[in-house]
Amino acid sequence: MLGKTGRRDFVSGAAAAIATAQFPILGANDRIRVGQVGLGGRGTDHLKYYSSLDSECRIVAICDVNQAARERAGALLKKTKGWDTKDYDDMRAMFESKDVDAVSITTPNHWHALATIWACQAGKDVYVEKPASHNLFESRQMVAVARKYNRMVQVGSQSRSIAHKMRAMQLLRDGIIGQIYHARGLCYRRRFSIGHTPDQPVPPGLDWDRFLGPAQWKPYSKNKFAYNWHWFWDTGNGDIGNQGVHEIDMCLWGLGRTGWPVSVSSIGGKFVWQDDQETANTQQTTFDFGDAQITFDVRNLPSPTEGMAPLKPNYTGNIFFGDGGFLVVDFAGFQVYKSAAASVSGEAARGAGAGNVEKYDKVMDEKAQEQSAWSTNPHMQNFFEAIRARDHKLLHADVAIGAHAAAFCHLANISYRVGRTLRMNRATGHFLGDDEANAMFTRDYRAPYVVPAQV
Repeated sequence: MLGKTGRRDFVSGAAAAIATAQFPILGANDRIRVGQVGLGGRGTDHLKYYSSLDSECRIVAICDVNQAARERAGALLKKTKGWDTKDYDDMRAMFESKDVDAVSITTPNHWHALATIWACQAGKDVYVEKPASHNLFESRQMVAVARKYNRMVQVGSQSRSIAHKMRAMQLLRDGIIGQIYHARGLCYRRRFSIGHTPDQPVPPGLDWDRFLGPAQWKPYSKNKFAYNWHWFWDTGNGDIGNQGVHEIDMCLWGLGRTGWPVSVSSIGGKFVWQDDQETANTQQTTFDFGDAQITFDVRNLPSPTEGMAPLKPNYTGNIFFGDGGFLVVDFAGFQVYKSAAASVSGEAARGAGAGNVEKYDKVMDEKAQEQSAWSTNPHMQNFFEAIRARDHKLLHADVAIGAHAAAFCHLANISYRVGRTLRMNRATGHFLGDDEANAMFTRDYRAPYVVPAQV
């Protein structure tokens, strides 16, 4: 482990190296050497995705705090690709390696920002899974470090690289449903109680200190590890920051909003379940921009779908409302419905709204072309394109985009946790007259795993 002095030496040494480094020029036929950090479920997905893009990249290093995960990943790559990979139990050692060009981060949420910052300071380009950050402060620091060190940082908001969603957003910008006044995000993911698990000794081969990292020390239990870390505030952000961040990003994209709302209000709770989970299983949020709104629903209990979607237990998608109709978009495609009354003026239009049933005409119905299981591939290819060009403007989900979407998840969770509507200073992104809410802008970091004030 690095103490405070070692940490300072690592950062200052990396900064000095980047200040004088000449970035390698990668040709069209040069494989980008990737180091994978985090080898759980999503990390294993990444290994498969990168392996399918072996003409563009090769996984040369793997890192996880769990020895068993490293062994499984190394065996998988050896069996499927014949690759020998170097494994690390400390990501900082991987970042120092000159054999790694870019890193892919699929750690729990509370590690995303610090891992990205360390990687950028060490001269690596970064693909980091969503949500980009664990809190509002981290969102800002991630953008700052990417710009300071001229690193390509792509956030795993792969909707930004899915063809039918890109087309749907372009149609909204072109005015297909007129002036958009409302974007609705839906995150209906059926989940079940995680129950209770007792504190117990750390399993052999797991570095629990490094797993906790920036979070405060807590004893190990099964529910705090593996997938269920999502449902604890120290390590996750609930389902709004897990699946929901994709749909929040779509809301912001479709509305064309890059700034802060006037206010945010989020209510809900953890209903029915009696278990260890801390985050909500039902949450309704409104972001008010003054001239438009975003509403967002998260529900892990049985729910009907909305829009034009078929009835099913798991549904995520978006509905955009304009003065000329509405657009529904999800993983399967998108549909556009025009209001018949919107194309009629004068008495006819007033008559249509005076008790008559308005007619909606389906004017577009486009199906998804990608297989949903491989929707991440074009996003990774876009990441490689930006690396070769050394141009972050080519990234579909540059860190500024991904961090902003994550920030809206944090706004919702802060409102939910303090139990009231919060008004915002739209110039600073802080809350007006609410010390309790503003204290949640950042977290109490555990040394030496501290997101720095100066990157």
